[in-house]
Amino acid sequence: MVAPPVLWRDLRRFTPARVALGRAGNGLPTAAHLEFQAAHAAARDAVHAELDIDALAADLAAAGLSSQVVRSACPDRRTYLLRPDLGRRLADGEADRLPAAPGIAFVVCDGLSATAVQRHAAPLLAHVVPALGQSGPVVIARQGRVALGDGIGAALGADAVAVLIGERPGLSTPDSLGVYLTWQPHIGRSDAERNCISNIRPQGLPIPDAAAKLLWLIGAMRRLGLTGIALKDEQPTLPGHDPQKISTSVVTT
Repeated sequence: MVAPPVLWRDLRRFTPARVALGRAGNGLPTAAHLEFQAAHAAARDAVHAELDIDALAADLAAAGLSSQVVRSACPDRRTYLLRPDLGRRLADGEADRLPAAPGIAFVVCDGLSATAVQRHAAPLLAHVVPALGQSGPVVIARQGRVALGDGIGAALGADAVAVLIGERPGLSTPDSLGVYLTWQPHIGRSDAERNCISNIRPQGLPIPDAAAKLLWLIGAMRRLGLTGIALKDEQPTLPGHDPQKISTSVVTT
């Protein structure tokens, strides 16, 4: 096996990307190849996994948060992956079951990584919702995409909606959670009208920091009455944190 140069190996201290893996003939060393296959399998499993709704509701209840379950227009996971448009709207009759709930609506969607939602959604909400003093239910949406929050928020009569959703897995990040914040939600909102906090997980943006970021954005949103490209992330750098890491974890879409 040919070992990579020292300078290349030094890069591995700064990134989880697959660099400086070495070489065995014309291919990768066996260990690196097996690690790649395992990571690829974990990403595929995250995409196809089903969210355990009962377990999530129990985790929310343990944090003192009530919940209500709704369904998108996707009848199953296969349809969800093949028809993104159906994941953006509620199934017939679902909007009528939602109670009026002004304020900020919190919607949890399985997205493309139920693993991320299962691990991180309840802990994040346990930090955020009590700080806002809200009592409305968290809406858990089966087979949902980001834009599903627009219809849910409109049905609730909410001032804003925050959609917690599993992000598309990478080969080193099968459990990354994203949060999309939209002011005055209604069907037809574009991605340019949302703010996104991305890469929420212990190895990325830790939950306490993500909660602080979301609360800051909510405060700024309320003051300005808008989200999206007009709402810039100007939160002061958190003590003891790398501003480069934090800024790249927050994306305006």
